[in-house]
Amino acid sequence: MPITPATATHSSSNGTADAILLELVDENGVTIGTAEKLSAHQPPGRLHRAFSVFLFDKRGRLLLQQRALGKYHSPGVWSNTCCGHPYPGEAPFAAAARRTHEELGVSPSLLAEAGTVRYNHPDPASGLVEQEYNHLFVGLVQAAPRPDPEEVAETAFVDPAELAERHAKDTFSAWFMTVLDAARPAVRELTGPSAGW
Repeated sequence: MPITPATATHSSSNGTADAILLELVDENGVTIGTAEKLSAHQPPGRLHRAFSVFLFDKRGRLLLQQRALGKYHSPGVWSNTCCGHPYPGEAPFAAAARRTHEELGVSPSLLAEAGTVRYNHPDPASGLVEQEYNHLFVGLVQAAPRPDPEEVAETAFVDPAELAERHAKDTFSAWFMTVLDAARPAVRELTGPSAGW
């Protein structure tokens, strides 16, 4: 697994672990400061920059991931291919590519911007709040996922009908439908009309 600020063990001069910081933004997505990751998600939530990735195979099927049970936020739920937060000053595109590789062991063969969406989704299970200005990306994946078990419990490729079945019986992240609906125009452009998205 690549060593990054998210996976490396950092210690400050007093021996404590460094906090992971997120970029706080205004309603237009302009950076206005930083906040520690957990504090930004505690109610009522602080608006921060995030990203969501939707990768598809050559058959136009969406790669889903089930979040690892050990995650503090939304453990065990199904969600889009990858989502997360850029580090302060990191471009969302670079963060999306980095985290996709860290979590799933694959690099997209194509990754394109698909707009932004702003939402406020409380997570009933954890009590945390997703107050996010989210940068959307769509792309293609050609290699089989090799997920990091600390990040991802399971993966699945689904077509629209299979997604509808799974969404009816399994628990999905609070933000999943919001980001998928916002990305649909770019998804349709990428996968073509026969894929059915």
